[in-house]
Amino acid sequence: MTQPLRILSKITFAIILALAAGIPAARAQGDAMLTQYWALPTYYNPGAAGDTDNLRLRGGGRLQWVGIDNAPKTFVLAADMPFKLFDKRFGAGLVAQQESMGLFRNLTVNAQIGYKVKILKGELTGSLQIGFLNEQFRGSEVYIPSDDDYHQPDDDAIPNRDVAGNALDLGVGLFYTHRRFWAGVSLLHANNPTVTFTSDGQSASGSTSAPSGDGLAKKYQFTAKRTAYFMAGSNIPVKNTLFEVIPSLLVRSDFSITDFEVTGRLRYNKLFTAGIGYRHKDAVSVMLGAEIKGIFIGYSYDYHTSDISRASSGSHEIVAGYNLKLDFSEKNRNKHKSIRIM
Repeated sequence: MTQPLRILSKITFAIILALAAGIPAARAQGDAMLTQYWALPTYYNPGAAGDTDNLRLRGGGRLQWVGIDNAPKTFVLAADMPFKLFDKRFGAGLVAQQESMGLFRNLTVNAQIGYKVKILKGELTGSLQIGFLNEQFRGSEVYIPSDDDYHQPDDDAIPNRDVAGNALDLGVGLFYTHRRFWAGVSLLHANNPTVTFTSDGQSASGSTSAPSGDGLAKKYQFTAKRTAYFMAGSNIPVKNTLFEVIPSLLVRSDFSITDFEVTGRLRYNKLFTAGIGYRHKDAVSVMLGAEIKGIFIGYSYDYHTSDISRASSGSHEIVAGYNLKLDFSEKNRNKHKSIRIM
C-alpha cells in the first residue's frame, strides 16, 4: 500500500474508532436508507467513485410511507468515473441529494476524489468528500391550534418564519473491489455539520443571539450526525447456467443507533435481476431491475413491518442510469470502446 493511502486509511479508522467511543446526542437529518443502495454506492461511500471502468450516471427517487401526509421524499443524483493522471489511477464523483419531510427540506451536494492502488488481485481506493449541507424550515406554514395543550402559537422553540442556512460537509471512505466481491467503510458528515440560524431568518455564527425588533432572536440548529457505513457484496456464478447470485449488505451507525439491510438478488445473463431484501425492524422488500446496452433501471417496493404499516401502504423507489465504457489503453487513449453492461 502506498504511503498516501496508508495515511488516509489510518485517519479513516482512527476517526471511526474515536467516534465510537462516545458522541453527544444531537438532532440529525439523516441520509436516506435506500433499498437499492447497491445501485448508488457513491451515495454512501466516496471510495466507490470510479470502482468500474465506466462513466456511471445514476439517479433515484424514493417515496416513503405512501398514504401518510408530508412523508419523506428523497431524490439522489450521482455521477462517477475513473481517470489516470501521471500514470496513477484516481476516481472522481459528484453526489447530490434533496429530501423533504413535512416542513423540513435538506439539500447536500458533494464532490469526491480518490486514489487507487492494486492490492491482492483487487483495487483499493481511499477517497475524500467535500461539499455543503443546506437546511430549510418553512416556519411560515406552521399551524398550532388554539386548543393545543402542549404548544402555544407564540412558542419560541418553533420558528414562525422560513429559515435556512448552510454548513460545510466532509466525508472519507475506503473501498475495495475484486473480480468476485466488493467491500467498503466510510464516515459521512465527519465534521458533524451544524446549520445555525436565528428566528429573524438570518444565518447565525457565534455564541450570542442577534437582536430583533422584540428582543433577542432565538437561535435554531439543525445537525447531520457523523455516520459510519459498511457495505459489502459479491457476485457468485451458478455453475453451468447464465445465472448469478448477488448477496449484499449495508450497515449504518451514528454510534447511538445501528441499523442494517441485507439483500439477495438473482441475475440472468447480466441483463435481468430480481431480488428480496430486509431492513432491520422496518421493512421487507422486493426489487426488479434490467441492464440493457448500458441503460439501467430498477424498481423496489417496501412493505413495512413496523407499526407505520397501519397508516401506510408501503414505500416505492426507482433508480435509473447509464454506463459508458471508458478505454484507458495506450493505443486508444482518447477513444471510447463499446458500452459494457455492468
